[in-house]
Amino acid sequence: MVFLLGGWVLSPSLLGWLHLSFDSEGLRTLTEFTLALILFTDAAKANLAMLRNSARLPIRLLGLGLPLTIMVGALLAHLLFPAWPLLEAGLLAVALAPTDAALGQPVVTNPAVPAPLREDLSAESGLNDGICVPFLLFLLTLAAGWLQPTQQVAVLGRFFFAQIGVGVLVGVCLAMVGCTLRDRCLDRGWVAPDWRPLLAVALPVLAFTLAQVLGGSGFIACFCAGLAMAGLSRRSQEQDLVAAEGAGDVLSLITWMAFGAVVLPRALAAITPAAVAYALLSLTLVRMLPVALALAPMGLRWSTRLFIGWFGPRGLASIVFAVMVLESGLPHGQAIADVLALTVALSVIAHGFSAVPLVQRFSRGLAAGGGAGQGVFRGL
Repeated sequence: MVFLLGGWVLSPSLLGWLHLSFDSEGLRTLTEFTLALILFTDAAKANLAMLRNSARLPIRLLGLGLPLTIMVGALLAHLLFPAWPLLEAGLLAVALAPTDAALGQPVVTNPAVPAPLREDLSAESGLNDGICVPFLLFLLTLAAGWLQPTQQVAVLGRFFFAQIGVGVLVGVCLAMVGCTLRDRCLDRGWVAPDWRPLLAVALPVLAFTLAQVLGGSGFIACFCAGLAMAGLSRRSQEQDLVAAEGAGDVLSLITWMAFGAVVLPRALAAITPAAVAYALLSLTLVRMLPVALALAPMGLRWSTRLFIGWFGPRGLASIVFAVMVLESGLPHGQAIADVLALTVALSVIAHGFSAVPLVQRFSRGLAAGGGAGQGVFRGL
């Protein structure tokens, strides 16, 4: 919140003290590598045993909640922006479907939230942006008119399996090679202690770059590399992740400053009642209703389902997708990017202010009710 609002206040639209010359490609590169580092470090700190025991929740969030969120978001965009083609409404919905691992840190690192729930929310935010990439590319291709109707199903399947499959393969293989080499070098004393953390910076950068070059999702590759590193490491991860976490934090703050200074003023200048309405509904109904429906069979209390539904902040992934839409040259590409920017800005503020008080209230509710509900959270 501080860096987003600081960038906006210091930008030429207000005080005029900060002049940044970010083009769309530069902002996209900065945001992509920031997100790659954050996804990797979040996954590398995961408790895999706990995640396996509660895997039903992220599977439901990704397999049922995510498609429902996209459908509800596309329908709402079609109603609020009737001049847009349905494909462009779908692009807006897909771009706002992923949740942000960085903005979710106040929740997923808070010990007041049950550990299984923290792991599940981290897994969801780590995977949903990579899953959305093939859908976004497919819709961009359709909206640009580059496909014949007979090619559409085959191209979607190719997009999806290439992005996910290549991403998983690259991430896991690089983590196996990297961890093996690291452990052998440490056993032989070939690596000084202050060089150890550099692997956790080099590995996600290499995984992201190689996956993108091979046609896969760099985000999926980084998250899977982090998970593989968590499972393969024989030593404590705390020292190894210091540099990657620090680099991710610094890049994140630079990204939000740039977003506030460069992107937010343009979005605020083009603001409309329909854009505000969509942003507010996207952060509430569009996510919370599908999440509640997807988790209904698990026997969780309404308070738990609403808590999970609310803490789905939109951030870095949506910024990357906004730049991709802008670069596509679609007729309403700028308008879509403006709605995306407005929604992300509102998410930063709303989730930033609500994180601590709602976590405290949720924790008190758990203590009073004897647990988070039934199913995967029984006995907590």
